[in-house]
Amino acid sequence: MKVIDHWLTDARRVESCNCDDRPDAGDISLVVIHGISLPPGQFGGDWIDRLFTSTLEPTAHPYFQRICGIRVSAHALVRRDGELVQYVPFHRRAWHAGPSSYRGRERCNDFSIGIELEGADDVPYADAQYDGLADVLAALFEAYPSLSPNRIVGHSDIAPGRKTDPGPSFDWGRLYRLLSARGFRRTECDAIRA
Repeated sequence: MKVIDHWLTDARRVESCNCDDRPDAGDISLVVIHGISLPPGQFGGDWIDRLFTSTLEPTAHPYFQRICGIRVSAHALVRRDGELVQYVPFHRRAWHAGPSSYRGRERCNDFSIGIELEGADDVPYADAQYDGLADVLAALFEAYPSLSPNRIVGHSDIAPGRKTDPGPSFDWGRLYRLLSARGFRRTECDAIRA
């Protein structure tokens, strides 16, 4: 897998209108891992695609009435079966983090890439998702020199008290091991959430 013209070569492309230009297109220095399921706790279907493309039908599920008007997106999604979907090219700003701060720097959307995992805080993520995520991260590290394995955080890390994803069911150690197997030194992997 590679990144060519800011798109993953192995991802299904579903372009989102919920994005804009970064203040500095060259400043891509953080990866934020998220968890999402629509409706909450349910997997499958095209609801995430619809949310990120502002085409979610509010009458399709009672929960959707609460969220159908919000304008959000992520750069990419790793589905339960490992399928990759990309919504926003990496050089543009996806609207995934909301009010957020990383090491004192506000507005993480300005300088981060948001990757969603189809899941829930209390449901273990699938094997295929860990493999897919590690592959995506390896491609991003190759394409964007300002990214590194120690610049990966969870949404909960940059918006504590407001967000809990990817949740306690996400196995950070497993991700570190997969990154290490892809050529990243263990000391880098240990510092991922620093």
